[in-house]
Amino acid sequence: MTTNTNSTTPEYVHEHTPRLAWAKHAPEVYKAMIQLDTAARKGLDPVTFELVKIRASQLNHCAFCLDMHTKDALAAGESVERIVQLGAWEESRHFYTEKEVAALALTEAITVLTDGFVPDDVYEEAARLYDEKELAQLIAAITAINAWNRFGVTTRMVAGHYKPQPAK
Repeated sequence: MTTNTNSTTPEYVHEHTPRLAWAKHAPEVYKAMIQLDTAARKGLDPVTFELVKIRASQLNHCAFCLDMHTKDALAAGESVERIVQLGAWEESRHFYTEKEVAALALTEAITVLTDGFVPDDVYEEAARLYDEKELAQLIAAITAINAWNRFGVTTRMVAGHYKPQPAK
């Protein structure tokens, strides 16, 4: 047996198999989710929309959505630095605007309901920075990505194959 010690290509773990092609078996639900996502994004800053999707997906451990939304954000011109810092945004607030920080805090509060509610101070800060229409859309966007994440992690959708659409 000969071993190639000059190889620079790492041997990665084998890709897992998805459990279920849920969109194929529940096409009306999938179409409704697309409509929800489309409706939720209206009136929201597209950068904030992607940051919220990435952060919720990190919290929910949804590799498929992380892959998709990180690639979409990069294709739209978001910096690698700001995406990398999302995992520790509270310690690196200086990378984000005041509105983005409020959106990220609200994302965490809605995504991780361990206390059973969204804290008043988190909600009030978002309400201070977003008008009621924007806030309603932001809540809808956070809710939508959380639903997508649940489909992704439950059915074990496979990350790594998504190709972003060219920026418009």
